[in-house]
Amino acid sequence: MSKKTWIIFVVVCVVVLGALVALSRGQSAQVGDVESNKVLAASAESGNIGDQVFGNRDSKVLLIEYGDFQCPACGSAHPTLKELTHEYKDKIAFVFRNFPLTSIHPNAKAASAAAEAAGLQGKYWEMHDKLYEDQNAWSNLGTTERTDQFVSYAAQLGVKDMDKFKKDMSNSAINKKIAFDLAIGKKAGASATPHILLNNKKVETDTWKDKAKLKAAIEEALK
Repeated sequence: MSKKTWIIFVVVCVVVLGALVALSRGQSAQVGDVESNKVLAASAESGNIGDQVFGNRDSKVLLIEYGDFQCPACGSAHPTLKELTHEYKDKIAFVFRNFPLTSIHPNAKAASAAAEAAGLQGKYWEMHDKLYEDQNAWSNLGTTERTDQFVSYAAQLGVKDMDKFKKDMSNSAINKKIAFDLAIGKKAGASATPHILLNNKKVETDTWKDKAKLKAAIEEALK
């Protein structure tokens, strides 16, 4: 290899390496300065999609779940969380952040995208609940079948613009929101789901599995 050819080769390698590094950084949400223990507004980093909040967003009590829609444990936690967040909807804020564990739950990210797409048309919590309550019906479907199922749910739930919903499920902004939630979750210590925090304190498994214990924890936080 001539000296000139070698120089060209080195330059090309440097350019390619730089592009790969830039791409890697672009795909990783930067959340170092983000305060995870508060309701997060839309930002460029989150795809201009803010936290979905159920209840009183101004409450001093903030319940956050980092969840995976395909996760059986999250599905088990859902009925208790739904019941208590409805009971205390005037007193606490409940935020759900996407934490799809795609290595073991291949349909989880698509489900998160369906929820966020429904949220862009005001039907986030309806889709959130439907995905958990019908978890067994879509968890093991193939790519095309799961999409058809999510579209069917959207129609049932009253999503108005179905063409927009279908496009939004692969919207880059929604992908960015999911990546942002994942990064925030890791910063908050999440490694498995559900990872539930009450005023930034982890709610242990024996508490979220027991409605009476979780209710007592909420009551204590409200004092």
